[in-house]
Amino acid sequence: RASSVAVVVVVASSASRRRRSPRGVGGALRLRSLPPRATMTDDEEREELEEEVSPNPATTMDDPSSEPLLPETDATWQGVVRRVSDGVVVIKTTGVRAFDTESAGSAYATGFVVDKARGVVLTNRHVCRPGPVTAEAVFQNREEVPLRALYSDPVHDFAFMRFDPSLVKFQKVTDVPLAPDGAAVGLEVRIVGNDSGEKLSILSATLARLDRDAPKYGSKGYNDFNTFYIQAASGTKGGSSGSPVVDVNGRAVALNAGSKTKGSAAYYLPLHRVKRALDLLRDACPANPGDAEWRAPIIPRGTTQTTFQYRGFDECRRLGVSIETEAVLRAAQGVDGTGALVVNDTVPGGPGEGVLVVGDVLVKMDGVVVVDFVTLESILDDNVGRTLACVVERGGVAKTVEILVGDLHAITPSRMLEIAGGVVNALSYQQARNFQLPCGGVYVAEPGYVLGVANVPKHAILTSLGNTPTPDLDAFAAAYAKLKEGDRVPVSYFVHAERHRRKTALLRIRARWYRPAAFYERNAATGLWDRTPLALPEEEDEEKASKRRKVEEDDDDDDDD
Repeated sequence: RASSVAVVVVVASSASRRRRSPRGVGGALRLRSLPPRATMTDDEEREELEEEVSPNPATTMDDPSSEPLLPETDATWQGVVRRVSDGVVVIKTTGVRAFDTESAGSAYATGFVVDKARGVVLTNRHVCRPGPVTAEAVFQNREEVPLRALYSDPVHDFAFMRFDPSLVKFQKVTDVPLAPDGAAVGLEVRIVGNDSGEKLSILSATLARLDRDAPKYGSKGYNDFNTFYIQAASGTKGGSSGSPVVDVNGRAVALNAGSKTKGSAAYYLPLHRVKRALDLLRDACPANPGDAEWRAPIIPRGTTQTTFQYRGFDECRRLGVSIETEAVLRAAQGVDGTGALVVNDTVPGGPGEGVLVVGDVLVKMDGVVVVDFVTLESILDDNVGRTLACVVERGGVAKTVEILVGDLHAITPSRMLEIAGGVVNALSYQQARNFQLPCGGVYVAEPGYVLGVANVPKHAILTSLGNTPTPDLDAFAAAYAKLKEGDRVPVSYFVHAERHRRKTALLRIRARWYRPAAFYERNAATGLWDRTPLALPEEEDEEKASKRRKVEEDDDDDDDD
């Protein structure tokens, strides 16, 4: 897992989980799992499908990527690795509850310090997890400090965690600067991280593609989309998720995210949106903060609930793109431009449904020619809540449509209801996209005891409880709060593979040996999850709810006698 203090350079690799991992994100090295959970085959788990491609935006004046590269000598690389390794940490995480796309379990992964004054560590989203997590960071000198979740992107595979810098007494911590525009085809890089459970490993690679489609890891879990990925043959494996991909100047040009199990291909996330999020975090959080001084980060994220793919101009012509439109798109991209963004699908009930059609070629949004994902997301993130004019070419005819930009955080759940060892939460954008369902339904992340005994499976969508419709989590909670120990009630549900077939099960409430049902909600300022006991609307506090349950249990005992 973590080797000795000596910096033994071997190779960092793309985070890929061991076999039977519940998720195929090639990331954290799996240690153990907690509650039972569904597993996928190796092919479902690790194989990825190809989908997108795109150019890089222009560099900014103060971006570190504008620095000239140093000569690539062995001595230079040794100095780079030595300096970068002082900012790389082994991350030990334990997801204490199943939530959204993730099951409960423990893993080893990698992260690196991007702001030592604030104690900010960058890693992957699938390492930080969307649900409750406990984590520790281990530096190269074996100092261990607790980590708290700070921010996870709703779509892209990056997250920030934080530690208290004052707790690091002996390790000389260094920042690893981000250079999103430093990536280039043919660039020699090193991946420094916790590969295959080793404390420090170094892999070398040459960037081969900057416009790879986002890898697809499975049909029931987390997948990245609406972005390009960088590809190289570094052969990274489990534990190296979150490793920095650094150039000869010691700048991170990408974030290691996944790999292909049956080959040496590794996939790195570009850093353009990562750097934007980090800048906003710095604005919200003062340097050298104590726990009380942290504020909830505000990072606007817009969405039309539409998945775009980058398609070559040859395919765009088959979709009906005119020569004039192609000329506009090529001019906006320069000589390296080879295609355009095409609508691949829309989520039912989302802003894009009925407005955008599969096969539409995106030309302009808010008056700006859009030819890559960075431009598209910049426009969406800056216009949350607004209606924008969007120009698309549909079957050779240019059309201007009006589309509302929704709030991506609003359809990313941050609250769950725990009942008798089970967990239900609102259906997230991630899973709604996987299942082609509207966001917000009651999603079973873990059946637990009561739902499990009734044979309600993981990933089910609950539609009613006790003949009361449950279109959302609050409606389900209100119906469940009225039940008492020993009640038998019907529950209706469906699974996404048979969405047109409603199933009914009999729920028997036998949960007195579990903690009372309660909501848990993420506190963005502390990184913890606050507990609120489930109560009837007229019960304002836990004391009243406890008294009611006590009376009900006494009545049940009298009946049994």
